[in-house]
Amino acid sequence: MNLDFTPGMLVKNPDRPDWGLGQVQSAVGTRVTVNFEHAGKVTMDLRGVRLEPEDDAEPKRS
Repeated sequence: MNLDFTPGMLVKNPDRPDWGLGQVQSAVGTRVTVNFEHAGKVTMDLRGVRLEPEDDAEPKRS
């Protein structure tokens, strides 16, 4: 699936449900940095990682 990931977008990694919900911090080319609830900030290459948008979630405010 080819998605445009944008900062602020909420995503999940179906291969790592233990990471929880993540918020995209940056997206450049195939590299995306996501701040996950339980894994912290993770930079991934979308050529090897599947991310799915979380349609029902609202961004969390601190």
